Amino acid sequence: MGRKAPSLPWPDIGPLGKWSVSSYKFGFGAECLSDDDPETFWHSDGPQPHFITIEFPSKVAIQKLSIFLCFPLDDSYTPSTMCIRAGTGPADLQDVRVVTLEKPDGWITFDISSEARDDGEGFKAVHAYVLQVIVLTNHMNGKDTHIRGLRVLGPEEKEPDLDGTNDPFPWTTTPFKMYRQIR
Repeated sequence: MGRKAPSLPWPDIGPLGKWSVSSYKFGFGAECLSDDDPETFWHSDGPQPHFITIEFPSKVAIQKLSIFLCFPLDDSYTPSTMCIRAGTGPADLQDVRVVTLEKPDGWITFDISSEARDDGEGFKAVHAYVLQVIVLTNHMNGKDTHIRGLRVLGPEEKEPDLDGTNDPFPWTTTPFKMYRQIR
């Protein structure tokens, strides 16, 4: 296959979290979701729905998910409906997005929120300690699922304001400039 994760402007914050899955076949666990190898995949082994849970040590801003699915290879193991949940802990997760896919093949990147930003440019980030991806149904009513890759993406990192043009409290003297970044 040879399809690597695309280069995206959003930072991958997935490595900051602890990943777990609802079930897996030996050798096809949660580690296959982030190993950058499109030949490996998480293979669930149990009743539906299937869960991927990512717990972060502190609250993070989550903008998008990027997921690698391959209907031509995985057939009825390919997810068709997924629900994305977020919250402060496993007990208070709220649905933030439901995604329906039609025979996906490759990396699919989507916002996890459907709430528009105040400026109308895109969607708001979701701030959470826990993110959960739930596979509700598979194509052709398959029971187990294959997911070949998953990236959790934060908001775009803004370029630092080195010249101070956007600073509401500009520091103009040299001593102030020396210490403005230390806290």
